[in-house]
Amino acid sequence: MQPRSITSKPTSLKLPEALKAQLEDDAQKAGLSLHAHMVQTLADSARRARLREAFAQDSAAALDDMKATGLGYELGDVRAYFSELASHRKGQAPTPRPLSPTKIS
Repeated sequence: MQPRSITSKPTSLKLPEALKAQLEDDAQKAGLSLHAHMVQTLADSARRARLREAFAQDSAAALDDMKATGLGYELGDVRAYFSELASHRKGQAPTPRPLSPTKIS
C-alpha cells in the first residue's frame, strides 16, 4: 500500500465487467478496497518485472564470467548444496559446505 507522503496521479481504467467482478471479490477476501487492491496488485507486478529484469542481467553476467574464466558449478553439486541447505534450515543438518567453482569443459 502507498505511504501517504507519496503524491498520487489519478488515472482511469476501463475494465471488462468479469475482470472487475473478480478483482472486487479478491479485494473483499483480502479485506481491502478495490482501489487499494488494484494499487497493491499493480505495485507487485511492477516489482516482479524489475526482479525478472535483474535476474536476467545477473544470469547474463554470470554466464559471461563463466565463459571468461572457464569456472562454474556442476548442476549435481548445486542441487546437493540446496538440498543440504533446506535440511539445515529445518534444523536437521549442519550448515552446508560452501560450493567451490570447478573447471567447466
